[in-house]
Amino acid sequence: MDFLIMGAGGFLGTIARYMVGTWIGQKWGRSFPLGTFCINISGSFLIGLFMTLLTERILVDARWRLFLVIGICGGFTTFSTFEYETGALLRDSEWLLGGAYVALSVFVGFVALKVGEIIARSI
Repeated sequence: MDFLIMGAGGFLGTIARYMVGTWIGQKWGRSFPLGTFCINISGSFLIGLFMTLLTERILVDARWRLFLVIGICGGFTTFSTFEYETGALLRDSEWLLGGAYVALSVFVGFVALKVGEIIARSI
């Protein structure tokens, strides 16, 4: 049953990733992988929020973590895409953009995770 719960969340997260990434790419272009960046940052925030809420603040069945964190957030975040896009930037000799993408993704993603935790603890 746990596999179905995670799979359902992953299905929804993957669809959300496609929709958000496509919308951002159409609105702001694709020269910098802004869609993947925004998805990873918001996914980091959501994981921080959900894990803190579901382990410290709200007592719910553990399967909610499977659905929300492993399923939805796991399907939504895009680390493999991040790696591919970083490689593409470097292959195209976009060293500054590639470096900025890695540094910003890691740093801002960590900040988003912590903000999610702080918000969850203040509720």
